[in-house]
Amino acid sequence: MKSNLKKVISIFGTRPEAIKMAPVIKELENHRDRIQSIVCITAQHREMLDQVLKLFNIKCDYDLNIMKHDQSLFDLTSKAIKRLKEVLEKEKPDIVLIQGDTTTTFIAALAAFYLKIPIGHIEAGLRTYDKFNPFPEEINRHLTSVLADIHFAPTKTAKQILLKENISEKKIYVTGNTVIDALLKILDKKYKFDIPELKKIDFSKRIILITAHRRESFGRKFDQMCNAFKVIIKNNPDIEIVYPVHLNPNVQMPVMKIISNEERIHLIKPLDYMPFIHLMKRSYLILTDSGGIQEEAPSLGKPVLVMRNVSERLEGVSAGTVKVVGTDKKNIIKETQILLDSKEEYKRMSKAINPYGDGKASERIVEVLLTGKLQNQFSL
Repeated sequence: MKSNLKKVISIFGTRPEAIKMAPVIKELENHRDRIQSIVCITAQHREMLDQVLKLFNIKCDYDLNIMKHDQSLFDLTSKAIKRLKEVLEKEKPDIVLIQGDTTTTFIAALAAFYLKIPIGHIEAGLRTYDKFNPFPEEINRHLTSVLADIHFAPTKTAKQILLKENISEKKIYVTGNTVIDALLKILDKKYKFDIPELKKIDFSKRIILITAHRRESFGRKFDQMCNAFKVIIKNNPDIEIVYPVHLNPNVQMPVMKIISNEERIHLIKPLDYMPFIHLMKRSYLILTDSGGIQEEAPSLGKPVLVMRNVSERLEGVSAGTVKVVGTDKKNIIKETQILLDSKEEYKRMSKAINPYGDGKASERIVEVLLTGKLQNQFSL
């Protein structure tokens, strides 16, 4: 006998996906009288994913556990689609929810398409139109958009991109970005650093927070970035650099080789989401190649220099809170020094303009799933 509940299966595999899916899953749980929520993780990232699941108290119905050391995209893709086929055939959901641009995202969409299951894509419409930047995320986004039936665009800019790609306006809903929902929930909680590595940092100095791990930067570009950090710390005795180093060997090797002996550069293990958000809050500025940080930092009033050649998050660049500086050593040093030296430039970038959300994106997404309509689209 078929249940009257709408069966929704949320599929994700990495820490960033988990952070952005968590508020949606919690909102789905608020409607148990109308929705059966099922959670399936591929565990494309194992340790970092588990941290987020614990923080948001999310229990998985399926853990495919496909992660293995230094796996290739071929390994990941082939294992994920076979395992997801089994889950989807068993559950026969009314809709599959996916988020963002990872390999898990695209493969889950492809598996759902093969089984003719409707697909809802959260954070739809981000583009650089540069095939290999970011890699493989840019193509994952394009392919997922072709397969998706409902597009939850975070901003009006993202909606316009989808419209230009001939996606029907009836299928697009502007919701804001769920990362802001997650961020605001975390900032509401009191927190005191209890991590030994963070206790060693002199927070009376200006803190530069660094995250760098992008696949397309491996090799020479990564060396350039690390050498830039080395010069920045030597030129500025009043700053400390904190760098949670990604576990990937392609990140670990150049970082340890080039900057591990610098006294005021603190190389620490990847942080759980809560201490990381609070570290962002206490930082002076952020150097990153991450996508999510470009969305979170405006809520915290922190300038962001993006060490990539292009960004798909155009709203932050337009608002002036984010600046794309590339991976060239000289340019990273120059743009960082401007923010360290110029109070006016720092003030201009640190204005807490947030074009990405109001903390209600998850409510809007679930409203669409339940009613097929959205009364109040996100308007910034």
